[in-house]
Amino acid sequence: MATAVDELLDMLFDMVDEAKNAAFSSDKCVIDRDKALDLIEDAKKQLPVDLAEARKILNARNEYLAAAKREAEEIRKRAEIEANQMVNEAPVMNQARQKAREVLAHADEEAKKTCRETNEYCVDLLRRTEDALAAAHAEMRQVHNQFRSGMGGSGGSSSSQSGGSRMYDAEADE
Repeated sequence: MATAVDELLDMLFDMVDEAKNAAFSSDKCVIDRDKALDLIEDAKKQLPVDLAEARKILNARNEYLAAAKREAEEIRKRAEIEANQMVNEAPVMNQARQKAREVLAHADEEAKKTCRETNEYCVDLLRRTEDALAAAHAEMRQVHNQFRSGMGGSGGSSSSQSGGSRMYDAEADE
């Protein structure tokens, strides 16, 4: 869209372009001086308006560029901070992972040790229980033998004098 100044300059150009050549000269022409001066005067009046608009546009452009630069700088700074945090967190994360691996390895060793000790304890407990049962069984045989010898040596299938019932024989059950 042409501005008023552009239109006035186009009119002045057309006036000079369409003017008749001056006598005895091909590069000089005759134009209506008052009309040309009026066009120039109108253009001069329009220039401040157009220049003011151009300045506004230029100022707006400069403000926009400055805002874009500020925003770009803020984005760059944030990215730099995030990158630094990531770089700083990477060793921390690696250390944490290493520590976690060490803790898990230690826990696994402790679990194996506890399992081994528990198995050894159970084996020992079973052995002692077996020994205690064997000792109790031996003592019961001894008591049983003493009981038999106290009864007069009658066997396990002999009848008693009082009721004629059979006496229980533990050895026979074995």
